[in-house]
Amino acid sequence: MLTDAQCRNAVCPPGKKQARFSDSGGMYLQVSPAGSKRWFLKYRIGGTEKQLALGSYPAVSLTAARKSRDAAKLQKSEGRDPVQVRKVEKLRATRADGDTFKAIALEWYGKQAPQWSASHAERSLRQFERDLFPWIGARPMADIHPMELLAALQKVEERGAVETADRVLMLARQVWDYWLPTTNNEQRNITEGLKGRLTPYRGKGFAAIVDPMRLGELLRAIKQYKGGPIVRTALQLAPVLYQRPGNLREMEWAELDLGGALWTIPSMKMKRTKLEKERGEAHTVPLPTQAVAMLSSLHALTGHGRYVFPGERSHDRPISDNSVRSALYALGFGKEQTWHGFRATARTMLVDQLNLDPLAIEANLAHAVKDANGRSYNRTQYLKQRFEQIQLWADYLDKLARGADVISIKAA
Repeated sequence: MLTDAQCRNAVCPPGKKQARFSDSGGMYLQVSPAGSKRWFLKYRIGGTEKQLALGSYPAVSLTAARKSRDAAKLQKSEGRDPVQVRKVEKLRATRADGDTFKAIALEWYGKQAPQWSASHAERSLRQFERDLFPWIGARPMADIHPMELLAALQKVEERGAVETADRVLMLARQVWDYWLPTTNNEQRNITEGLKGRLTPYRGKGFAAIVDPMRLGELLRAIKQYKGGPIVRTALQLAPVLYQRPGNLREMEWAELDLGGALWTIPSMKMKRTKLEKERGEAHTVPLPTQAVAMLSSLHALTGHGRYVFPGERSHDRPISDNSVRSALYALGFGKEQTWHGFRATARTMLVDQLNLDPLAIEANLAHAVKDANGRSYNRTQYLKQRFEQIQLWADYLDKLARGADVISIKAA
């Protein structure tokens, strides 16, 4: 074994590229002709000889080098390669803020946000900054206890935001899923089981009428609506076309082919991820004869501009989301039927009352439907069936509005 004096006096003989002075346990001091001295540990993994640098002498003393040697040998006894352990440590050291929750969350967010819509990305970042970073942002991921995360989530619940707490937990879960592959096998996703400790939350569905008699009453009320022609036409088209409110109110004349009875909604306007918006196909909506007639009539009023339903204050912007909602409340149906709820009304009654093909219905709703093999159906498929469906639906709504041959579901 070496002594400190031997280390101080060790030199490389003339004519040699280097000299090695052995200590014990595979450790040695390597001296160059120029006089530099470095510690190394020689060991074998799977029959292959490897070498681990332990530092330079005298910056790393003999005693310190032996401690590093013993630590490396312990790693080897645990089945870990000391060289690989060192590489991982160096990689971790390159992260300016270390493996804190905030650092990992922002790294994950930076990879995900480009694929999201701007509104979703903004909301997610706001939830991180408001509901998680103040409480666990500075804490190392490996040190965060489930109770710390639960306490942060409960603070969200305390302000009455039960739904938000559920979403924040989902964000935290994805951050842990992102981080775990870079850790050792002893770590786990601490979000597991925490949902059961939160206040149960069920997503609120949009109010929708699915009783034929009651829907008939609403349709008759819509026909009697005394508001302006722009909102009145949007209100009348909402149940007939059953598209998302944002798409309907932002309808542009350039998207319409009234002669071909088609409305083509650009992919960038659809409810999709950013990548899907950029690469996806447009959503085509067949127009029944009733819709073509309504739109043709409105063209004389708004056809000179961009939007089919321009706002009152500025024709460069469409009507607000509140326009049809307010009209429904004015008619006395606001609590029973939402604008978005017309989608659920159509989806339910097209199957229950008209016994039509659900796959074609989902295609018209712009829902990505998967078959038994997991492949998504193209949203533009079933166009022939959808033309037939939506005309049957429009005719059925006219029948309900007249109050003809309708049997109440409740009475059935």
